Amino acid sequence: FVLSILAAGLAYSMKVESRLAVSTDTNQRLIWLGRSGVELARWVLAQENCPYNSLNQIWAGGPGSECETNGPLAGISLNNYQIGDGTVSIKITDGERFANINTAPAPEIQQALTLMGVDAGDISVVSDSIQDWVQPGDAPRIAGAKTDYYQGLNPPYNCKEAPMDDLSELLLVKGIWDHPEIYWGGAATNHTGPSFQHHLGFGNAGEAPNYPFGLVDLFTPFSTGRININTADRNVLQMVMMTTGMDIATAGTTADAVIKIRAGPDGEEGDGDDTPFHSPTQLIAAGVSPAVAGQLGALCDVRSATFKVTVTAQIGNYKRDF
Repeated sequence: FVLSILAAGLAYSMKVESRLAVSTDTNQRLIWLGRSGVELARWVLAQENCPYNSLNQIWAGGPGSECETNGPLAGISLNNYQIGDGTVSIKITDGERFANINTAPAPEIQQALTLMGVDAGDISVVSDSIQDWVQPGDAPRIAGAKTDYYQGLNPPYNCKEAPMDDLSELLLVKGIWDHPEIYWGGAATNHTGPSFQHHLGFGNAGEAPNYPFGLVDLFTPFSTGRININTADRNVLQMVMMTTGMDIATAGTTADAVIKIRAGPDGEEGDGDDTPFHSPTQLIAAGVSPAVAGQLGALCDVRSATFKVTVTAQIGNYKRDF
């Protein structure tokens, strides 16, 4: 009986050790699969020879645009692409579908906050504080904040005074750290704020505002700074339209017209009948006046140059995201 127990214990231990060894080996193989997926994404992007980037192209998960059908990308799928005994699924998103938080001028940030429905009294605080955070200088803007303000928080920290490396840095900025719903959108009830958020007893009295979307849906720290009118969503398009002087309603109507045109006859984006813009000057077809189209030409583009790649690598039942 004792020998049977010892034998069973040894067998179980060996089984665990074997599983750990397999898991360790598979983990390393998954890492290299992930790297291979990134290289595949780089190759796909390098093969793009269209004069524009749009949601119906292969890199974006579409069936392929007019200039891809007879090229090297014809027939390729980014889902479950076989590499050795594993597969990779790749999702590529462009940075130019968002505005760049590091280079956004004050009017653009203010229009974004207005579009979200942020209280007018908080807009200047958030806008000035964001620009103080990403730009050097000792003196804060009128409603902004520099290191002296942040040193008074618990725990204290310094104002970065340099471009953001991650958009979540906004959660450290004055006007947002105590109102994280501005960053996340909604009422921010499903997100954990910075560790110091409740230490000072600050925050909204009563119920937090419920925003339809947040700054995380409008901005990125990495892009050329020009918005791709073929990939940006309605909120981003409406925001950039408002920077030309349009009111909210007109900007929204124009954004809807842009999406309707680029979606093609069936009204669905990312499929075979899409009709992407080949130049920002074609915005005139969406009801934009030539003068406004000229302004938008300096803010918008039809090409993207910055891309984020998410790779799901899988070997058997083992899976990892990179």
